[in-house]
Amino acid sequence: MANAQMIHDAQEFLASEAVPGWLIYDYLGCNPVLAQIAPSSGHVTRPVFLYVPASGSPTLLTHHVDAGKFAEAGVDTIVYSSRATLETALRDTLTGAASVAMEYSPRNGLPRVSRVDAGTVELVRSMGPDVISSADLMQYATQRWSPEQLASHRRAADALGRIVNEAFARIGQRLADGVTEFEVAEFIRQRFKEEGLTTADGPIVSTNAHCSDPHYEPAAEGSSVVAPGDWVLIDLWAREDTPGSVYADITWTAYVGDNPPKRCRDVFDIVLGARDAALSFLQDSHAAGDPIQGWQADDVARRYITDRGYGEYFTHRLGHSIYHTVHGEGVNLDNFETHDTRRIIPGVGFSIEPGIYLPEFGVRSEIDAYMSEDGPYASSPVQRDIVLITGP
Repeated sequence: MANAQMIHDAQEFLASEAVPGWLIYDYLGCNPVLAQIAPSSGHVTRPVFLYVPASGSPTLLTHHVDAGKFAEAGVDTIVYSSRATLETALRDTLTGAASVAMEYSPRNGLPRVSRVDAGTVELVRSMGPDVISSADLMQYATQRWSPEQLASHRRAADALGRIVNEAFARIGQRLADGVTEFEVAEFIRQRFKEEGLTTADGPIVSTNAHCSDPHYEPAAEGSSVVAPGDWVLIDLWAREDTPGSVYADITWTAYVGDNPPKRCRDVFDIVLGARDAALSFLQDSHAAGDPIQGWQADDVARRYITDRGYGEYFTHRLGHSIYHTVHGEGVNLDNFETHDTRRIIPGVGFSIEPGIYLPEFGVRSEIDAYMSEDGPYASSPVQRDIVLITGP
């Protein structure tokens, strides 16, 4: 069945923004939005359009060979066969619409939104409507968490907090045996199973220069042995292994010994300062009633790091959307890789994870945050001090 709540939310947004309709296009899975709103019962081989008007009933356009895959969707369906009948049906569906929102981003400014090819945009525009971006609409209709999903996220985040500290303790227990990055990653994966968590990949367990590769993952062969004096970074993400659950994603850092070098402490403090400055900005802006866009939080953290001399070593966006996948389809905290103008609205979750990556070591501190009706707050455990790893 089509997701009635998402359709209702989409129409609520369309009406409030005076947009006539939302045209969702998919071909061979290029646009995951369609599967969220009107899932098929099997493999669909031809182009599909779902038109959601600001008011009234949605209309699905599907090829004759695929029509049976949408028999249970509960949506008014128009079946086409030839290219000519597709264009006629699409033109009739869009009659009277001055504009339609699609998964399109001007100049591909937001790649996570840009799911529709240029030719399809040209086709729709040739029929009269202007094509505008569905960036905020798609987020509002499909990326907000339910109370149950928020609860699942909080449980997963609490479990990750326990597991990351258990992993640091494991290093200390196995230090004399020559424990490797890969062994620690395997320990974390086993703990995920025991806690009923699942993930598509990861975790990141890195030491020293490996910490400066933000997406380093140790392999069974060639991963580093953890030794006294090493800097250690662990980034782990997972969700409960149940339908509809939401990911949590955190990064913590540690030092093997009882007295970290001053430079490690200094960089660690700067990264935490940038993280906390970004969250404070979001909280203060919400309290003042100011609308917030994703790029603005990135600017705050990046300026904090740049003002302290490390701007060139912060080489990725500040944070990403979180939902059923660890990198969701909603707003990112980004004015570096993109200029994300999507609004941070109640119901969405995201990471805040500034980093400084030097040739000899890297520091990242990642927390999750949730935008509630009362404002944003950290929804995961928050690291405050360097974890000190000592032997048994």
